[in-house]
Amino acid sequence: MVSRIDRNQVVDTALRLLNEVGLDGLTLRRIAKELNVQAPALYWHFKNKQELLDEMATAMLRRMTSPLLGPEPGGRAPGENWQDALSDACRVMRRGLLGYRDGGKVFSGTRMTDESYAMPLDALLRLLTTAGFSAHQAARAWWTAYNFTVGVVIEEQSVYPEPGDPADRRPESRDPAYDLASRSQRIGEQYPLAMAAGDEMFGDLERSFEEGLRIIVAGVAATTGR
Repeated sequence: MVSRIDRNQVVDTALRLLNEVGLDGLTLRRIAKELNVQAPALYWHFKNKQELLDEMATAMLRRMTSPLLGPEPGGRAPGENWQDALSDACRVMRRGLLGYRDGGKVFSGTRMTDESYAMPLDALLRLLTTAGFSAHQAARAWWTAYNFTVGVVIEEQSVYPEPGDPADRRPESRDPAYDLASRSQRIGEQYPLAMAAGDEMFGDLERSFEEGLRIIVAGVAATTGR
């Protein structure tokens, strides 16, 4: 019988259960059962589910951003161009969020519970400003790319609910509601463009993400003159 639990134990257990039951099935009662404690024990650490989700999102961010940090504070490799830095940050975030069932929904709209996000964010913004961006332009570029990435992940996880590396996806893990042939049949030839759009939106999601990312980067370059 577990006599004591700490905040990290609760978060680690919640993240593990998230992959098993999804966001809707994740409850404080279920987490308490997994930890072999009574549900009220969790309220010493989290007043409600939203507070727990905030802490989960913060833990997810720490795990996602650790590859972006060099040995020194804010350290990226010297000479890395801003286009690659911005794109790589989005790729790391996408892969990280896809590693959790409903990861995009958990991450979206939550509040960070500490300032661990500040170092990787400052490192990326510093690289952009070193490349000639103003502080405002750098922040806007990241905020646009960030929101694109989170939005893509939320939609992507509707198509492939199972967590994991996109390279490991199996055909049967695709939600049948997103079968392209069935979608085309439902829409019919009366709306050919809407029918054809299905392949772009729900077909090769890796390609779709990368092409969208190129559009974001090209747009940032065009609007900043960089």
